[in-house]
Amino acid sequence: MKKYPKKERQTRLVQAIEENPFITDEQLAQKFQVSVQTVRLDRVALAIPELRERIKHVASENYADAVRSLPIEEVIGEIIDIELNKGAISIFEVGPEHVFQRNKIARGHHLFAQANSLATAIIPNDLALTTQATVRFIHSVKEGERVIAKAKVRDQRDSRSITIVDVNSYVGDEVVLKGKFEMYHTTEKSKRTEVK
Repeated sequence: MKKYPKKERQTRLVQAIEENPFITDEQLAQKFQVSVQTVRLDRVALAIPELRERIKHVASENYADAVRSLPIEEVIGEIIDIELNKGAISIFEVGPEHVFQRNKIARGHHLFAQANSLATAIIPNDLALTTQATVRFIHSVKEGERVIAKAKVRDQRDSRSITIVDVNSYVGDEVVLKGKFEMYHTTEKSKRTEVK
C-alpha cells in the first residue's frame, strides 16, 4: 500500500474508523504505513477519540436501552453486540489494575466477571442471577491484551425460568476461557405473581 499525503491519509483514516469503530491505532498505523504516534496525532487533529472511548460511545448509543437485567455500566467490558436471548459480544482491555504485578498476568476474577456479566446482560428480564457456573481457564492473559467474550444461549427451561448461556473468551484467535452459566431470571410481573 502506498503512503498518502497527510490530508488524504486523514480522510482515509476517518473512513476506516467509520467502517470499523473498533480498529486500533496499531492496525491503522500498519494500514497507512505510518507510526502509531502519527495515527494518534491525526486522531487528535480530527477530534476522534481513542479506541476505548469509541467503544463506550457505540455501546451506550446502541445497547444501553437493550440491556434490562443490569445497568449497562455494571457490565464488565464493553458490549459491542447483543441480541437478547440469543447472543452477545463484549471487549475487555486488560490494564495494569487487572493483573498480578509480579508477572503481569490477568487475575482470573476479571475474566470471570466479564463472562458472567455478559451472560447476565443477554437475559431479557428485569432480574437475572447466576445459579451455577462452570468455568475453565484455558490460557493466561497478559496486561495490554484485549479479551473478546462471546455469549450464546444454549438452552431455555421456561418452566423453571432457567437459561443456559455458553461464553467463550478469546485473545486473538486463541480461546482463553470457556464458561457455562445457568441463569435464573424473572420479571417484576412474574415475581408479584409468585408471591400471591
